Amino acid sequence: MSVKAKKHLGQHFLTDETIAKDIADALTENGYDDVLEIGPGMGVLTKYLLEKKAKVTVMELDRESVTYLHDIFPLEHIKLDTSKEKFHIIEGDFLKKNLQETFNKKQVAIIGNFPYNISTQIVFKAIENRAYVPEFAGMFQKEVAKRIAEKEGSKVYGILSVLTQAFFDVEYLFTVPPTVFNPPPKVDSGVIRLIRKKDFSLPVNEKLFFRVVKTAFNQRRKMLRSSLKSFKLSDSLKEELIFTKRPEQLSVNDFIELTKKIAENGI
Repeated sequence: MSVKAKKHLGQHFLTDETIAKDIADALTENGYDDVLEIGPGMGVLTKYLLEKKAKVTVMELDRESVTYLHDIFPLEHIKLDTSKEKFHIIEGDFLKKNLQETFNKKQVAIIGNFPYNISTQIVFKAIENRAYVPEFAGMFQKEVAKRIAEKEGSKVYGILSVLTQAFFDVEYLFTVPPTVFNPPPKVDSGVIRLIRKKDFSLPVNEKLFFRVVKTAFNQRRKMLRSSLKSFKLSDSLKEELIFTKRPEQLSVNDFIELTKKIAENGI
């Protein structure tokens, strides 16, 4: 039995064993006993995760893949420990699952060859649940992976970059060509690793920080004193140097300082 990749689910099955192992090895295995793989498909990455210490939970929306993982995968990998203590399969949509309930508020690393069409939503959900996600690694469309990892000063630096890097240290690991997938996508992929910062709380109001970042980048070509005018900035505040910059020029720390200034003088 093999599983057919489904276009509506954004499935592209990785066929290169070396790359699958390299993705699994992106996990440091520090600070958690559980790993969640999103969208395992036929388990090309799963088998390398099962060689590690942590318990592996896979979450899959495709019923055909779920059947394969239950019935065929353990028989094909008889030397691996696929007992319920080590390997757990959940049929469902990661974006709709309550991560804290699923893992009983335990620390869990997230990994996967993520469907391109929902990859940024997966990142935002990991950020939302960052108190329980010490590590996050996986494969994205290269353009998205680069955007998450990019620093200020770049045209691709944006909302996703700032909001991810506010809470995680991001590392771009390697690029994956389309030829190692079935069916091959039309673009390169990129593998990144996110490790949660030791202090992942913000010294400012979190909702305000998110709002400032999103509002600034919604008009990224404008200076901040123009793009942030909805915050009712005082005339003196608008004259400060930071407000003469464009959002892509600001680091994460600059956005934190900007949020402090707005909290004290604006809105």
